[in-house]
Amino acid sequence: MRISWRLNHLTSSFDSSLQKPRERKQGLLPPPSLPPKSNSFSSLELCFTSMAASTTNLSPLASHLSKPITNKPPFYLVPQTLLNPLYFPLKPLFHTHKPHCTVSSKNPIADFFPANKPNPEPSFVPSFTDDDKPREECGVVGIFGDPEASRLCYLALHALQHRGQEGAGIVAVNNNVLQSVTGVGLVSDVFNETKLSQLPGEMAIGHVRYSTAGSSMLKNVQPFVAGYRFGSVGVAHNGNLVNYRTLRAILEDNGSIFNTSSDTEVVLHLMLVKSLKVLEGAYSMVFVTEDKLVAVRDPYGFRPLVMGRRTNGAVVFASETCALDLIEATYEREVNPGEVLVVDKKDGVQSLCLLPHPEPKQCIFEHIYFALPNSVVFGRSVYESRHVFGEILATEAPVDCDVVIAVPDSGVVAALGYAAKAGVPFQQGLIRSHYVGRTFIEPSQKIRDFGVKLKVSPVRGVLEGKRVVVVDDSIVRGTTSSKIVRLIKEAGAKEVHLRIASPPIIGSCYYGVDTPSAEELISNRMSVEEIREFIGCDSLAFLPFSSLQKMLASDSQKFCYACFSGKYPVMPKEVKVKKVGDFLDDGLNGPMDSIDGGWVRGPKNIDVEKEIDPLYQRSKI
Repeated sequence: MRISWRLNHLTSSFDSSLQKPRERKQGLLPPPSLPPKSNSFSSLELCFTSMAASTTNLSPLASHLSKPITNKPPFYLVPQTLLNPLYFPLKPLFHTHKPHCTVSSKNPIADFFPANKPNPEPSFVPSFTDDDKPREECGVVGIFGDPEASRLCYLALHALQHRGQEGAGIVAVNNNVLQSVTGVGLVSDVFNETKLSQLPGEMAIGHVRYSTAGSSMLKNVQPFVAGYRFGSVGVAHNGNLVNYRTLRAILEDNGSIFNTSSDTEVVLHLMLVKSLKVLEGAYSMVFVTEDKLVAVRDPYGFRPLVMGRRTNGAVVFASETCALDLIEATYEREVNPGEVLVVDKKDGVQSLCLLPHPEPKQCIFEHIYFALPNSVVFGRSVYESRHVFGEILATEAPVDCDVVIAVPDSGVVAALGYAAKAGVPFQQGLIRSHYVGRTFIEPSQKIRDFGVKLKVSPVRGVLEGKRVVVVDDSIVRGTTSSKIVRLIKEAGAKEVHLRIASPPIIGSCYYGVDTPSAEELISNRMSVEEIREFIGCDSLAFLPFSSLQKMLASDSQKFCYACFSGKYPVMPKEVKVKKVGDFLDDGLNGPMDSIDGGWVRGPKNIDVEKEIDPLYQRSKI
């Protein structure tokens, strides 16, 4: 009762703030006055702790306060007694008032970070050996009903490491408490036995990250955890919200405080007002509460999400079937586009189709490049798809040659298909080093020129004096392809013929793939012949778009081809421009904002109030 009275008192004191949040944000109104300071468990302290939940374990509040508190309920239980979420427009207070409690952004069980100090956020310099390729954003895992849930989650994340290398995290549920470990780097860099032993429980979710929205900092590493009126929730997200900036602006105007620059945190806030319908774009997500595991996929089904089961009955969700295979879970089915699956001990697995069902638009690049060949994605074998791509190239773009080689690793299966169809031997003419990763130094341009040689080495005995067909999965900017062709010629090849197992990429992606702006895409600026001259090969051919659609047969209309056609199923609210920069959390209130790790331009003269779903309008605080 005392907590409820204090919350009512505090809420009434903020009435004027809620009516004019924009004016306060712009500094036109003074910050609201604080209630009298008290040594008791105040609702303001509750608010501060609630707002710091995105990277914090929701353990009892007492461990975060400067003075010990006795006979108080655990923090993660308190929101269950509230009528509204604890998100008030308190942002100005952080600049003008000292809070009555100490809130740490550190993960309470990550003991390698100093207490009550900002987490280290190393500025990674992109490796000068990085591929000139599109990058998948994330991989997600969810496990329910296994006593080794966190360890199985760790193994499954290893299988999905190709989907993200910037950060990894796991949230486990033990005795109705959500505990998390997150970190920057590979899965093996973030976790060890000590960390995993601190994540007991039969339910866990995990995430590997390659950022497309929000910068590469520890605070942006998922899964995120937050408190809301029914308890606490963790979320891991694969995809990209095309209306992320619009939704964030609306939520901030209505009192939400954001602790990260990731679009996934928008999902957490929208959950508080039951407004999943306002999300636009690509999302395959797993949620975890104190007693439930939830999996959801966007209505278009852009990104994959599959369900499997272990022999002990444990339910597993993952971005790809290769993760199920590693932890010995049997594949059962995909999570359907627009479907919400809820798993708990009482009712087992429940399917709730809560979202409208347009025609699916699944990402074709999952089969071209992103997924592992041993995965089944969208009901199709990735290996078989790529093999057929190579066969089509051999049929429609034949050339006299002595040997077929691949640009490792993603071009290997298509090269095998080309060689089999052409009746020409496949050999390993390029060897890839798998030990070249990110670097903490900024290399000089002279050293940068050695980048491709560090990652790919030609085999002279295979190439010298030969007419060589080189098969790769795609061409983005064309810079890496030109260097590889030069390496092959320097190794003594007589002719180099480049075959690309995808159509020309002419448009940027906004659905969870990190691609350059359209101006940087070589196929958007040059003809095939001009690209051939730029790269320096003797001939160049792409997989014909019409042949790709024909190969997919009756499923052709279920795939998204926006990067090849420029026709987007969901138009982005924020579009990429050429300049690249870091994300600014609280700046850039004008038309320039940041998404996908680069500068973007939002819509002009937008009326954000009209962007909100009527359901959200009824739920505003």
